[in-house]
Amino acid sequence: MPGRLFLTSDPGLGLDDPPRFNMAPGQELQVLSAEGAQRMRWGMIPVGRVNARGRPVMETIINARSETVFDKSAYAGVRRAAVPVDGWYEWTGEKRRKTAWRIARADGALIWFAAIFDVWRAPGGTEVAQVATVTCAPSADVRDIHHRMGVILEKDAISTWLGTDEAAARALMVPFRDGGLVVDAAKDVDWTGP
Repeated sequence: MPGRLFLTSDPGLGLDDPPRFNMAPGQELQVLSAEGAQRMRWGMIPVGRVNARGRPVMETIINARSETVFDKSAYAGVRRAAVPVDGWYEWTGEKRRKTAWRIARADGALIWFAAIFDVWRAPGGTEVAQVATVTCAPSADVRDIHHRMGVILEKDAISTWLGTDEAAARALMVPFRDGGLVVDAAKDVDWTGP
């Protein structure tokens, strides 16, 4: 499931960001919603939401499970968005000996991750637009390195995901087609930089 992203090409949203090779939770991402393009903080603080036991949900959520995104109280009131990236990273192996893997589309096209967003209102009135990607079971391409992957939208399905038809949006939350992704060792990434 996406935990680090990279975006080195221009997704055409008019936000003019420089290439970014290591986008981490807590940083701003380019996001497209029904309201248009904007930057949002990656990671949602579901303030005022409770879990099944009635306790406040306090952790920051960077990924939401497709199986529960329309049903859990923690996601009540969120809206749908799409996050453009060139790819993401996953890790395998033992601590201190992990191998980083770079995952991208085999055809070189942008990946559009299905996402949810809302606006967090901080004490003092500050408002922060925040986003989390939606995950599903992995395709055969990534199954050996992770048990989850982000829901990848084809470009012509973005409007359906952003639309008001929940049943049509639910139908999009499936693994990407087998053979549609390429996985390579990521040896040249500066993991300490932004």
